[in-house]
Amino acid sequence: MSKVAMTQGARVRPAQWLAGTAAAMCLAAWAQGAAEAPSPVHYVLDQAKSTLEFTFMQAGAQNKGKFTRFPVSFDFAPGDLAGSRLEVTVEIGSLDTGDKERDDTLKGDDLFAAAKFPKAHFLATQFAKTAAGFEAQGKLTIRDQTRDVRVPFTFRTAVEQGATVGYMSGKTTIRRLDYGVGQGDWKATDQVGNDVGVSFSLRLTARATAQ
Repeated sequence: MSKVAMTQGARVRPAQWLAGTAAAMCLAAWAQGAAEAPSPVHYVLDQAKSTLEFTFMQAGAQNKGKFTRFPVSFDFAPGDLAGSRLEVTVEIGSLDTGDKERDDTLKGDDLFAAAKFPKAHFLATQFAKTAAGFEAQGKLTIRDQTRDVRVPFTFRTAVEQGATVGYMSGKTTIRRLDYGVGQGDWKATDQVGNDVGVSFSLRLTARATAQ
C-alpha cells in the first residue's frame, strides 16, 4: 500500500468515527427526550366547582344563561398535544337563565328542541399551542348539526390536599343558526342575535387510567 493511500485511510477513519459518534449522541438524546415526555393525564369534571355559561342579545339587551350538567373527559399533557383528547356532553335540559318561561322557550321545538335532541356534544382530538395558551380544534354537535369549532383555553395544574387538579378556562363564539337553533320566526336575527358567546371555567380532577 502506498503512503498516500495509508494517509487517506488514516484521515477517513477519524472522520467516520466522529460522524458515527455524533449520530449516536443525537439518537440517544432523542430517545431520552421521548422517554421523558409525559403522557396525557386523564381528568374528569368537578361539576360543583365548574361553570358553563352563554350570552346572547335579545331586543337589544344582553341575556345570560348557564348549563348545570355537562360531563367532561379530558386527556391532556402540554408536552403531548398529539395524544390529548377533550370530550364534553352538555345536557340541554339543565339550561337555566333564571326565568322559567324563557327556559321553556329555549328548550322548545323551535330552538334547542331538548325533547328530541337532549344533548349537545363537543369532541376535540387536535390541539395547538398558542401565545395565550392552547386551542382545541374539534366538532360541535347541536340538534344533530355538526360544525368545526376552535376553542381557545388556558390550563394549569395544582396539587390540592395531595391530589392533582387542573383548571381550564376559555371562551368562544358560535352562531346558533349554524345548528338550527332557530326555526320559524326564531330564524330572524333582528330580535334575537345569531352570535352566542360561550364561556367556561372548569375544575378537573386527575384520575388513574385503566392499564
